[in-house]
Amino acid sequence: MAAVSLCVGAGAQYDAAFNHYWTLQSLYNPAASGLKGQLDVQAAYAMQMMGYTHAPATMTITADVPLWMISPAHGAGVGFVNDKIGLFEHKRFFIHYAYHQKLWGGRLSVGVRGGLLAESFDGTGVDVIETGDPAFPSSEVNGTVFDLDGGLRYDGRQWYAGFSVAHALAPMVSLGDAKVNEFEVPQTFYLTGGYNIRLRNPLLSMQTSAIVRTDLSAWRGDATVRLCYNGPKGKMYVGAGYSPTISASVLIGGDFHGIQLGYCYEIYTSGIGALQGTHELSIGYTTDLNLFKKGKNRHQSVRIL
Repeated sequence: MAAVSLCVGAGAQYDAAFNHYWTLQSLYNPAASGLKGQLDVQAAYAMQMMGYTHAPATMTITADVPLWMISPAHGAGVGFVNDKIGLFEHKRFFIHYAYHQKLWGGRLSVGVRGGLLAESFDGTGVDVIETGDPAFPSSEVNGTVFDLDGGLRYDGRQWYAGFSVAHALAPMVSLGDAKVNEFEVPQTFYLTGGYNIRLRNPLLSMQTSAIVRTDLSAWRGDATVRLCYNGPKGKMYVGAGYSPTISASVLIGGDFHGIQLGYCYEIYTSGIGALQGTHELSIGYTTDLNLFKKGKNRHQSVRIL
């Protein structure tokens, strides 16, 4: 396998890990598409390992909505991910669909996502002793391949749980016309869940969530807890997260005039320094947008698990 393949495979996992995974429900499981019954737009941007040259920077945006013209039981959406790591850049463009069915007092959802993976490698930044080796491109090379994901999810009254697989076909990406450099994108499996804990004060709640992801050669788990204030004039939260052997994080955010804003700082526990952590921003907007109802749309933000 060529050198480009080895560089890509050196990371623990192919997909980026967002600390705001609990706001990016449809990104990690297409079964969540249209689940809120509203237009739901979510975005996040992470600047990782601050102070390091060629440090990773990742952004994503997703939007999903129920298909009212068919039935609210159907949901669909679109999304985009851009992940830049050193000389590599990974991009994903996708559309997803989900079907929701009431079951056992809750709701069972199944979803599928299809899209394109676009990979690029900037060979102009490679410093090698011997030139002319086809394993080390001297210019920017690109490759594109079809990608497929799928997932299941169940929502109860105060909890949810889901399972999904990304890159189900384990696509092979070839970079450049010569097809010298290629690599296989590994299947990645996700387990997600969350539970809302009611407190004595009706304005407060404790919201917990977790995600475990693995490509069967490496894994990462994240657990997050947030204390939420749901007042008549606004919503706020503070929280903390932990990823075993990787990092700890602090979070703060809220709903401001219908726009959900969040910030997270992730501190790595591997000893690289507290100031070399990850800054992550999250922004979202959720609103009723049923064009088939009479009257004007009613704008309302909802509580996110």
